[in-house]
Amino acid sequence: MEIQLARIDDRLIHGQVATAWTKETGVNRIIVVSDDVAKDPLRKFMLQEAAPPGVKANVVTVGKLLSIYNSQLFTDQKMMLLFTNPHDVVALIQGGVKISSVNIGGMHFVAGKKMITNFVSVDEKDIAAFQYLDRCGVILEVRKVPAERKIFLMDLLKKRSKEK
Repeated sequence: MEIQLARIDDRLIHGQVATAWTKETGVNRIIVVSDDVAKDPLRKFMLQEAAPPGVKANVVTVGKLLSIYNSQLFTDQKMMLLFTNPHDVVALIQGGVKISSVNIGGMHFVAGKKMITNFVSVDEKDIAAFQYLDRCGVILEVRKVPAERKIFLMDLLKKRSKEK
């Protein structure tokens, strides 16, 4: 399995992913990795239908991705992994999946979270997950679209902690 892009964006497959990111990365398969989404038949169906022409989309649980990660079925596939949160990325890395960088494209604001950009909001559990990924050597960069300048998440978090 050749992972071209791992992206956290709680909107999952939408215009920016379907156009800019698939073109930029040359992927031929998008895998949404989420236990919650995989249990929702309607959402799962809609996400599979939202993939751009020529790109297959699947929605799987974290456990399912771990079980198929080394499968020969995916040796010629260029993959984009989409997540709704950093905790699922942590689970995959702890399970042996090789992810060298994660693009953070959107984590919406809800009560208990703090906005660190106009499209990324985190709580303490999210921060702990990102710190774990950083300690594992995973590059964490924030960008909505490929043309934007990379902003490194850990720099934003360090700046936020100094402002407290």
